[in-house]
Amino acid sequence: MISFSNRGPLASQILSTLGLALPVIGSNLTQSLKHLTDAVMLGWYGIDELAGGVLGATLFTVTFIVGSGCAMATLPLAASAEGSGQTWRVRRVVRMGLWLSIIFGMLALWPLWQTEEFLLILDQEPSTAALAGDYMQIAVWGLLPALGIMALKSFFMALVRPQIVLWSTLAGALFNIIANYALIFGNWGFPELGIQGAAVATVVSQSMAMAIMLMFLRVKPAFRQYALFSNFLKPDWPVFVEVFKLGWPISATLVAETGFFAITAVMMGWIDTESLAAHGIVLEIAAVMFMIYLGLANAGTVMVGRAFGTKDRGGIILASRAVIILCVVAVAGTMLIFVSIPETLVGAFLDSDSGNIDRVVEIGVTLMYIAAIFQIGDALQVVALGLLRGLKDTQFPMIVAAISYAVIGVPASYLLGFTFGGEGAGVWFGFVIGLSCAAALLLVRFRLLLGKLDIWEV
Repeated sequence: MISFSNRGPLASQILSTLGLALPVIGSNLTQSLKHLTDAVMLGWYGIDELAGGVLGATLFTVTFIVGSGCAMATLPLAASAEGSGQTWRVRRVVRMGLWLSIIFGMLALWPLWQTEEFLLILDQEPSTAALAGDYMQIAVWGLLPALGIMALKSFFMALVRPQIVLWSTLAGALFNIIANYALIFGNWGFPELGIQGAAVATVVSQSMAMAIMLMFLRVKPAFRQYALFSNFLKPDWPVFVEVFKLGWPISATLVAETGFFAITAVMMGWIDTESLAAHGIVLEIAAVMFMIYLGLANAGTVMVGRAFGTKDRGGIILASRAVIILCVVAVAGTMLIFVSIPETLVGAFLDSDSGNIDRVVEIGVTLMYIAAIFQIGDALQVVALGLLRGLKDTQFPMIVAAISYAVIGVPASYLLGFTFGGEGAGVWFGFVIGLSCAAALLLVRFRLLLGKLDIWEV
């Protein structure tokens, strides 16, 4: 049983974790802010555009997350190498992570161009599918910069320099807000592009954030010793395979979770446009809060990964305690916000002159209450994933994700939403069930690994 009685080291670890996590949370929130401003301004522009943007952005996000697995795998590998003083290995790991990200991004272009046809096969409304297709024709060009950002983010975090990630993503997010306002509505003399304007703004802002990160690599002396782009085209096949072997289960795990959310978006589209719009609004709100948990999980990966690299079992335990405590505090705050002002949060996404706004708000408020419940499972599962990645354990979480989301969550959403007539609320209670299962299984896995005498063999 893990004891929390040693308060001195624990308090110090909590502060250290916060010092690493807060800039990461800030960068995650600013990244989420780009999606949030897209949704808010498209909601102001029209409910049909919002629904199309929800579907298009959902497919883009799923694709991005599939490709980000190898970029995310560089974090525990680079953190472990940095912890043991292997500068050369940090360089090789990050370089091969970038290779894999670029390869995936190129392969994903053509399928994303078929977004409209794919959504029609899924029986979405033709007008909504067409709008989603218009969005994706442009947004697809932001995939490579987005994946590059993920790989470089892992590098900066492994070196405990998350502030660079924060400033880069913040600059991109601020530009995205301005560009959205100009291009969606045609303000300041720019053309009125509607949903395509949101896509243009997102692509340019992602490219800007990537360029700023590259600039830091070039001008900061502390990073020159890593020489990430020296002989960039020279392969390192053993490291390439190592990153891929650790990364593909991460991708599969993320696909199971994001695929779960994507499938429920399709289910909400089967109900009506208002339900899909409300679904998109509440998911955007929940995604903002999820960025806090993700930042804590990333900090946990770094802390555990560094301790793992030096074979410090006590450090692993202390890091996990700190992250879980901070996670519980964050969840409590999120739940309080969700149940206190649901109408205000949902209404902020909608123009009062839009049609059927009352129905969208009514559905959205119901979903906000359900979202408050699933915060517990969502936060704990992502934090547990982060801790397990620090131990380089990615295959078991993949199995857990497949069971929790594909085998349990999706059927639960369908049964509760359609078979038992719960509609949108029923679909969302499937989230509660799937995420809770994942959280419980992953936490048990981490606890069992800590109890093993041969933990360094895992």
